[in-house]
Amino acid sequence: MLTLIFATNNQNKVDEIRVVTKGQFNIITLKEAGIDIDIPEPHDTLEANASEKSSVIHQLTRQNVFSEDTGLEVESLNGEPGVKSARYGGEGRDFQANIDKLLKNLEGNKNRKAQFRTVVSLVLNEKEYLFEGICKGHIIEEQRGGKGFGYDPIFIPDGAGKTFAEMTMEEKNSFSHRKKAIAKLTDFLGELN
Repeated sequence: MLTLIFATNNQNKVDEIRVVTKGQFNIITLKEAGIDIDIPEPHDTLEANASEKSSVIHQLTRQNVFSEDTGLEVESLNGEPGVKSARYGGEGRDFQANIDKLLKNLEGNKNRKAQFRTVVSLVLNEKEYLFEGICKGHIIEEQRGGKGFGYDPIFIPDGAGKTFAEMTMEEKNSFSHRKKAIAKLTDFLGELN
């Protein structure tokens, strides 16, 4: 079975991706690989940040690695918070501060269209491949639900009646941007076998 290091310290993302991949390959976290670093995300695109994370861990381990970077892109805010989604409310990566700032910036705004966009970078046998997943939806005015993480309590995907934070993992994965990107990765790896 193919083993891939997932270049993230976010256990929520690891759990989500393990559900999506259903054991098709062995996913090792940074912690399980004995790596304790916070990989910088210095770039202004999701693609470049995803590449940075997978290449840093690949350089350290010489193993096959994948990483992802995800942003929430709000139409009326010119794509904000976008690549700065995790630190939108400040450097501390505080989910509540991020939500509070976004809701404040959207006050009185009728256009609440938004999308989550995930870019996955896979470094496999020294070559990089990129995969993208998008989930369109809108931002509601107040938080609902206690599941999930990040902006999940204020985002309702198109075709759903509840926020990501009100959904089970299975329900969320039927819409999820991350699942769409990982499904492309999984399909690609399946074709190699």
